[in-house]
Amino acid sequence: MRLKAKLVLAISSLVLLISAIVSLVYVTELLDAAVKETGDTNQMVANQVRFALQQALEEGLKDRVVDPNNPAELRNLEAQAIHDSPALQAVMDSVNRYSLTVYDINIGDSVGRTIESTNPDNEDKPLPSRPNYKELLNADALQLYQQVFGPPKVFDIVVPLDRNGEPFATVHVGTRTTLLGAAYAPWLKDAFTLMGFALGTALIAALLLSNLALRPLEEISMQLDYWTVASETTDGPEVAPRQDTPERVSTKIEQIGQRMRNVEEVFSALKENLDQILGNLQDGLLLFTGDGRAVLVSEAARRFLHMESGHILGQHATEIFSDATVLGKRLRKAFDSGLPLEQEEVLTETGRRIQASLDFIYDNDTRQGLGALVTLHDLESVQEIESELELSRRMAAIGRLTSGVGHEVKNPINAIVVHLELLKNKLGDSSAPASRHLEVIEMEIHRLDRVVQTLVDFSRPVELQLREQDLRTVVGDVLALSAEELSTRNVTLERQMASNPLIANVDADLLKQAVINVIQNGAQAMPEGGRLRVVLEEDKKSAILRIADEGTGIPEEILDKIFDLYFTTKSEGSGIGLAMTYRILQLHHGSVEVQSKPGRGTEFVFRIPLSATEWGRRHLQPASVENLEGFAR
Repeated sequence: MRLKAKLVLAISSLVLLISAIVSLVYVTELLDAAVKETGDTNQMVANQVRFALQQALEEGLKDRVVDPNNPAELRNLEAQAIHDSPALQAVMDSVNRYSLTVYDINIGDSVGRTIESTNPDNEDKPLPSRPNYKELLNADALQLYQQVFGPPKVFDIVVPLDRNGEPFATVHVGTRTTLLGAAYAPWLKDAFTLMGFALGTALIAALLLSNLALRPLEEISMQLDYWTVASETTDGPEVAPRQDTPERVSTKIEQIGQRMRNVEEVFSALKENLDQILGNLQDGLLLFTGDGRAVLVSEAARRFLHMESGHILGQHATEIFSDATVLGKRLRKAFDSGLPLEQEEVLTETGRRIQASLDFIYDNDTRQGLGALVTLHDLESVQEIESELELSRRMAAIGRLTSGVGHEVKNPINAIVVHLELLKNKLGDSSAPASRHLEVIEMEIHRLDRVVQTLVDFSRPVELQLREQDLRTVVGDVLALSAEELSTRNVTLERQMASNPLIANVDADLLKQAVINVIQNGAQAMPEGGRLRVVLEEDKKSAILRIADEGTGIPEEILDKIFDLYFTTKSEGSGIGLAMTYRILQLHHGSVEVQSKPGRGTEFVFRIPLSATEWGRRHLQPASVENLEGFAR
């Protein structure tokens, strides 16, 4: 059943129910009033008949002597007086003829026999046994309907006539229920006519109201058709042409909802990818709307501006770029003037060189401003990357060179060792003067062989044994291994580990070797003892390991050479340790930085990427700005 039919049926049923209840109440009140009115009227008729009876008896028994001990004589005289009274007969005949509700009139004697009746069959017979009309007057609504519209029944209105305080005669006016119902049938007909009229009016009103109620749904359906017309290949259920309007609207809304959910999933995926891209960008990006409010902020931009990203989004450009800083003042001035910036270099208060660009975005047709894009580029980071690339190229060239040299030198060394052994065998006597020189030659040849072997090992491709490890455990093992040696050098070890696991995919042995190299260098830089501070912390997607000593420091002129192979300032150093450390961090896609001030100490900073599964599980943590100025004053 369609909704319109349901609405018509519901409204019609409601109106019919209301009209039926109103009509029922009306008919009940009407019937009750009719019963009371009939009772009052017939009571008046009974009193008139009684009065006429009294007059007839007074006239008939006047001057008559009656033996009080002879009831039969008295009854005969009474009956004769009643029959001979034309006035009484006239009253009874007129009531019986013209009253619509009087069924009959009976006059009875003191013993209950009929003396006179409008029904000849009742004369000289016992009075009919009938219920009193008061029962009808005292009946409730349901009983009243049952008596009036049920099987025919006659109710009597009884008026007694006394003589000397004793019952002498009674007047019985009978009221038949069928006559009562027939008398008031027109009223009932009018009530049912009203109900029919109300029902018809309800049907017409229901049709109009259903059309008015469904018209907005039809308009909504047309609007939904407009929005869904471009998507004919939807996977949702097809809308049936004869489908009910609400069902059709519901189906279309479900289709649009499914499309919106699909778009939301795509949008979420794109947003996640965009967040990852912005998080990995080294350049700072800020996108503003036409009214100057930030809607897109990269993680690098937050570091440039020294603000939390949550405090930047939604803020106006004048609130983000403060006049208190050189960078903020320049960008705010450009925003206020509406003039773009093209790779303008800005020197900040800390001496940091930043390249800033501001581009305003316009609509090509209307030239209306749509927004602005701010790009911040760290020139010092570019130089550091270029330096690292140059160092990587040098290391690669050294590796190729040492590989070739090691291979070419290894063969002559092997030949020299063989011939040296032959020469010793030919000399035979170990006490000969030449034997001492041969021993020196042998020792130096072996030392040269170890150097060449080191070159070969350094240039040989390393096969990493990668496993997911908690870096806290790896660093803890190194510190436990080095604790005894540090104690003998009067070096106090201070450690600070991250509270959460730092899971990284690393070769634990190689990483331990890199950390040991730096710890040993730090201990050797403090011949008189001191403090060696090791801090392991998390910085977004990377783990940061800081190793700081209080040694003599590294002169600035040789700071960029310490990772070169064979470069060393120690009399007994090989110049391989830090080069190997640098290479190990590169193999793990990490980096190592060093900051040093002569006389104040040196700090090495390892940056090790965390496993993707690990940082994917974590909530994004705001990255702290690296303190590239070294140590506490």
